[in-house]
Amino acid sequence: MKPYVICLMLTSPDGSLHPSRWTKSPDGSRADWSALYEQVHKQLGGDSWMVGRVTMAEISKATAHPPTGLSEAKRPHHFARRDAASYAIALDRSGKLHFSSGELYGDHVVVLLGSDASDSHLAELAGDGVSYIVSETAEIDVGAMLDLLGTELGIKRILLEGGANVNGSLMAAGLVDEMSLVVAPALEARDGSDRIVAYGEEGLAGKVELSLLACEPLSHGAVHLRYSVHKAG
Repeated sequence: MKPYVICLMLTSPDGSLHPSRWTKSPDGSRADWSALYEQVHKQLGGDSWMVGRVTMAEISKATAHPPTGLSEAKRPHHFARRDAASYAIALDRSGKLHFSSGELYGDHVVVLLGSDASDSHLAELAGDGVSYIVSETAEIDVGAMLDLLGTELGIKRILLEGGANVNGSLMAAGLVDEMSLVVAPALEARDGSDRIVAYGEEGLAGKVELSLLACEPLSHGAVHLRYSVHKAG
């Protein structure tokens, strides 16, 4: 069964993805709002978190290296651990991510890969203790992969904290159940700036509908907005 997916983001009222570019506020600072975001992250009770390739590369910072030991390139999946308390999931269609171990922040790493991931890359991941799932279709089926994570690893609740394109693609595919936003009292307002959700030229009109679940005032001028996400009727 597919885990429940919550898209959790820290943003400004104009939807900015980059706190470093925000205006200042007498109500609080970027550090205050980031702390609130981490607080909400814990309150939502996810047993895993998920990001895209670009975000995960910034976190891992590892580079390509030869496989360690005699690791095999098993397909369509390899699970180095099935008993982790929490998981760090990366969507990496092109197989460009690298890791120095199978854990990040104490969470076991699982990578979702496109069908053309090379055997040498799979062997590298396995050698580093990383779990992975390789798409069995040319077009990566993230929904099927999430189902497998639920069945094989017992993952029940994923906090999606990706970049705009990852968030948008999963919403368009009907894989996001809830949107949870920590909105800070600041603005970016730059032309062409990245937003927390993006889906190409067509956008999400006609694909997704939001319904308000809750609106909670937080400290430092921020609010926590929660929406249920549905396929458009």
